[in-house]
Amino acid sequence: MSHQKVRSKENILDYVSSSSTIMIGGFGGVGTPPTAIDVLLHSDIDSLTIISNDAGFPDIGIGRLVCHHKAAKMITTHIGSNPVAGRLMNENKLEIEFVPQGTFAERVRAGGVGLGGILVDSGLQSYNSSSKNTVKIDNKIYYLERPLTAEVSFIYAKKADTFGNLIYDKTARNMNPLMAMAGEVTIAEVEEIVPAGSLDPELIVTPGVFVDVIVESEGVNWKWVWE
Repeated sequence: MSHQKVRSKENILDYVSSSSTIMIGGFGGVGTPPTAIDVLLHSDIDSLTIISNDAGFPDIGIGRLVCHHKAAKMITTHIGSNPVAGRLMNENKLEIEFVPQGTFAERVRAGGVGLGGILVDSGLQSYNSSSKNTVKIDNKIYYLERPLTAEVSFIYAKKADTFGNLIYDKTARNMNPLMAMAGEVTIAEVEEIVPAGSLDPELIVTPGVFVDVIVESEGVNWKWVWE
């Protein structure tokens, strides 16, 4: 039964459509699923709401989707590494919701574990809050920030077994484990797929129960990317 999770890259399009809300793991391109992005890039899908740590670079990672006008909105921590995203925002062609990075991670985690929201210090959030709801605890005011979830989470891992248990590679882990829990459907792009039961349980970060689809990564053709 677990082998049914291993699919071809073309099956990605069975789970996402125009105007979908998706999460994409990664940090400046590291830990971002290149094959999944390539499939989306060459499809007819557009008007996506993308929840991600950043907007990548113009020719790396999530930035490729942004630059090819696949995104209508981003919920993200920064876009400074992608000047195209800044230009599209200023031209009102791309809606941006900025979230401080720690709050962003906690909102994704809250979505993954089923919390109704998180409380953040009002002094830090005065100009960034996505919510006007406040809570007073011990005479201190907090903003209630709502959880983040997605119809599909695209994540990247070093290795998976056929059940979907995942091992990450150093800093490529970043937002991926949190996003794996926060998608209605989680698609894991991995460098290597091994038989179920062959991974060291002590090294598994994301249990397979959170993973619905496994796609073997084709890597990145850097020469093509930089042309």
